[in-house]
Amino acid sequence: MPTQAPDPYYVAFIDEAGDPGLKNVRPIDPAGATEWLCLGAIVMRSELEPKTTDWVRAILSEAECERSDLHYRYLTAPQKRTALSEISRLPLRGFVLASNKKNMRRYRNVNAERVQSRQWFYNFCLRLLLERVTDFCFRHAKKERAKGRLLKIVYSERKTHSYSQTAAYQELLKIQAKNDALVLSKRRIRWEVLDWRLNEAVAHATCAGSQLADAVTSAFYQASDTLPPTKWNSEFAKLLDPIMAKENGACMDYGVALQPTPTWKAKLNDRQRQIFEYYGYKFWP
Repeated sequence: MPTQAPDPYYVAFIDEAGDPGLKNVRPIDPAGATEWLCLGAIVMRSELEPKTTDWVRAILSEAECERSDLHYRYLTAPQKRTALSEISRLPLRGFVLASNKKNMRRYRNVNAERVQSRQWFYNFCLRLLLERVTDFCFRHAKKERAKGRLLKIVYSERKTHSYSQTAAYQELLKIQAKNDALVLSKRRIRWEVLDWRLNEAVAHATCAGSQLADAVTSAFYQASDTLPPTKWNSEFAKLLDPIMAKENGACMDYGVALQPTPTWKAKLNDRQRQIFEYYGYKFWP
């Protein structure tokens, strides 16, 4: 008999922009997958989740947008400016993991192939995002001396993803963490704030929290991607500065995380560097 899910103290809405394809990657290949995969999250106390619908309605009204849902790609530039400014005033924290995939082109993960995992790169990027999100929740709950600290994760549903594979991958990481066998050790997922029963995937159009996560993630994607059809603009992502999570007073590699590391491996152009320099990154010739 399944056990009842515990009550969460936090909720994170996670969305993505770009795709995880690695076989052919633009601009190396004229016809290929996107150069970037951006995963983003907004985190808030779970008691605030019911307010997200009213927040989105107010944002749409302020932006003079006649749509019933907030979808970044359908907003005009002035509407984006208004929407992101309004989001920057909300009681939440934002996270973005931006992966430039040029150095990953045609990379094969042999271990993932053995278990027939078709989305290992997405899961890997999600891991990096969750390391930061769960660390924030763990530290925030400790600082507040909160009675609870569990985090509910709400994914914006994609037909191309298997969330059961994602759950299996996370269980593997949890086992490796217990055995002290993690391949990457700089950061770790704070399993203390996670419970497998507090995970769900929802349709974007029906979830206001996912729509807010879409706006945050897509703003950073627009600030990173300089290839058409994206109309590059770093202005909107900069407006989110007040809510992007900080570690020791800095967003770099926490609220805003760039992959690959070190930064020179990404071989970013001058426009791509702008948003990351704004959030504290340094690039050397």
